Amino acid sequence: MSDIEIITFGCRLNAYESEVMREHARDAGLGRAVIVNTCAVTQESVRQARQAIRRARREHPDAKIVVTGCAAQIDPAAFAAMAEVDHVIGNQEKTQASTFQGLGIADTERVKVNDIMSVTETAGHLIEGFGTKARAYVQIQNGCDHRCTFCIIPFGRGPSRSVPAGEVVAQTRKLVENGYAEIVLTGVDITAYGADLPGDLTLGKLAKKILGLVPELKRLRLSSIDSVEADPTLLRLIAEEERLMPHLHLSLQSGDDLILKRMKRRHSRQDSVKFCETVRALRPDMVFGADLIAGFPTESDDMFANSLSLIDDCGLTFLHVFPFSARQGTPAARMRQLNGRVIATRAASLRDKGLAALKGHLVSAKGRRIEVLMESETTGRALDFTPVLIEAGSYPGSLVDAVVSGDDGGALIARGMA
Repeated sequence: MSDIEIITFGCRLNAYESEVMREHARDAGLGRAVIVNTCAVTQESVRQARQAIRRARREHPDAKIVVTGCAAQIDPAAFAAMAEVDHVIGNQEKTQASTFQGLGIADTERVKVNDIMSVTETAGHLIEGFGTKARAYVQIQNGCDHRCTFCIIPFGRGPSRSVPAGEVVAQTRKLVENGYAEIVLTGVDITAYGADLPGDLTLGKLAKKILGLVPELKRLRLSSIDSVEADPTLLRLIAEEERLMPHLHLSLQSGDDLILKRMKRRHSRQDSVKFCETVRALRPDMVFGADLIAGFPTESDDMFANSLSLIDDCGLTFLHVFPFSARQGTPAARMRQLNGRVIATRAASLRDKGLAALKGHLVSAKGRRIEVLMESETTGRALDFTPVLIEAGSYPGSLVDAVVSGDDGGALIARGMA
């Protein structure tokens, strides 16, 4: 193994923070170490993290194993009880250089997890880059002030807090100077950006500032957004700014109004449909992804049918389907649960419907000219985040003009243009 190996689960924010930890660990001279950056969205994600920890110890018996991330923040005792684990550090501590300096000189307690709900600020981190030159993530926000009944993440991330715009712009400029063509703005609830900062900042105004102050940036992409919080400036940018990518991933969760209320979401089914119609009118090439939960407590067959039909009604293309997973400490865990087989069947139906939607999207692109950001020598992503297999590709991070010749059911097949 290299001296520092990082195993990352979960969201793009975790991926960003893993790179922050990599730089801190290297600067601190941590030595041979495996850092496991966990996720707590589902019980399955926690199980996978525990499995990875045991595997890491078997494969690297002499390495220091450090566990962090949302699952470690929420239940540090469970990970500290694992014989394979040397240190457990919290979500706030994992981005602090002092934590790794202490680990490097064996001057850090075995469990270092403070009260995340007391954290009031999130600092930007000037990192040099990521593993490849394809794209880089920039953190603009952390935490969440909402309390969806199924979600444990606010207890792992703390209250919503925004990175000052100047720090976001500086990080973006640094990464662009280092050769990144695409930047992804990431956080836990990025449409809440700016509410805790002086002035009148919003996600849209931040994106406009970035595009104006870093003219060399070729592609700006947003991670998951809450459509009900999308601000007018963001909608204008979607309509007018070609460098803002025509792909939005929406936190929808359900297509049934009663389930949405029981989830304590702040939008209705019609809100979701109207948003997609509005955005597509502004930007006809917009492609939508979405998170959908199958088998939320009390969900009837008719309620589930409303979620299934939302795929067509919103014109969704890329689905993240989550079989409902009761998280201890959340209100949904105390509701009447559905049979596990019912949940699995509904999740499979959503995935099948999603695959059919993706197939239709791929077929419709045949003959189209596209720009591909290369992720390897032969694979990349189109502007709308559609995966592309490309003949006569180029080096990772390059932008290639290509023509779509077909698809393989999951990705476009294209040939590069001379």
